[in-house]
Amino acid sequence: MSQATPSGRSVMRLPGLSRVSALYLLAVIVVLFGLWIPESFLTATTFKVVAADMVVVGILGLALLVPLVAGVFDLSVGNMLAFSLVIVSALAQNATLDPVTGSLVAILACAAVGLLSGLVVVRLRVNSFIATLATSQILTAATLLLSGNQQITGVFPPWFLALGRADVLGVPVVVLYLVVLALVVWYVLECTPLGRHLLATGANADAARLSGVRTDHMVIGSLVASAVLAGIGGLVYGAKIGSFSNSFGPPLLFPAFAAVFLGATQFLGRPNVWGTILAVYTLAFGVKGLQLAFASGVYWITPLFNGVALVVAVGLASRHVAAVRRLRRLGTRPAPVADPQHPDPLVEAR
Repeated sequence: MSQATPSGRSVMRLPGLSRVSALYLLAVIVVLFGLWIPESFLTATTFKVVAADMVVVGILGLALLVPLVAGVFDLSVGNMLAFSLVIVSALAQNATLDPVTGSLVAILACAAVGLLSGLVVVRLRVNSFIATLATSQILTAATLLLSGNQQITGVFPPWFLALGRADVLGVPVVVLYLVVLALVVWYVLECTPLGRHLLATGANADAARLSGVRTDHMVIGSLVASAVLAGIGGLVYGAKIGSFSNSFGPPLLFPAFAAVFLGATQFLGRPNVWGTILAVYTLAFGVKGLQLAFASGVYWITPLFNGVALVVAVGLASRHVAAVRRLRRLGTRPAPVADPQHPDPLVEAR
């Protein structure tokens, strides 16, 4: 596709580059490592492992996405994952509840913590960044208390582990969990009045409130939803790994954040479900390729890649928001990027 410049020259541009740049980046990653290390990168095992390993990061990305759409941050999702997992593990270890009942208890506990965070943000007017950061530390304390600062292993029955390790038609079953959750979150955000109210709250809470949107309820509900999604991520992680450790959870926060911010530059030009999922796997294949290429001493690659990716992703998202604001100040609008029935919010943290 060509585009004329102010000087009259025609410049070739890739179709959709501004909206699906992560897709082009993923293609470059696959081609690059496919030519560099084809014997280890271009294998069904590699793709299957990456697909399964990044499911929990994808779920945490969805957990971050919901409150971000409403204009708030939730920094507690990594600790919430560990909190959910330690509850079901401790209950199974003490033989007081089976994993199904323990999972329900864990989800309810996460929802209660999310509700508490929402009330702190809305009623006490504490910045969501600070409130959820404090919540993450409280969750860390609760997790250490419940686990006795010990690893919990060998407490789940085989049928529960099968829920996280089985394949369906050659596809890891956990990937299907991610797809189902993504579809649910996408439908709620993009196809329901609730989703439009969340988007309006994130775009301009004052204007949304004057329009009749119960913005406080939207913020509280988004943090509860975030906690529940993170709790589900903990259960999926437990079924897949089969154990609990205090090192689980918080390290997954950075790659999830990077994916959400990079995903915000894709498709709709704002935080969205499919942009987040695309970003999760684009970053994951980049990390995997580097790990396979540098077979020795790869312990430093993942944090370095995630840190750089987070900075770049936030930078791209900020540039997009600045460009939209500049166009609006000039009295023009950018090309439509979303369903015209939906608002196009500029997400700002409370």
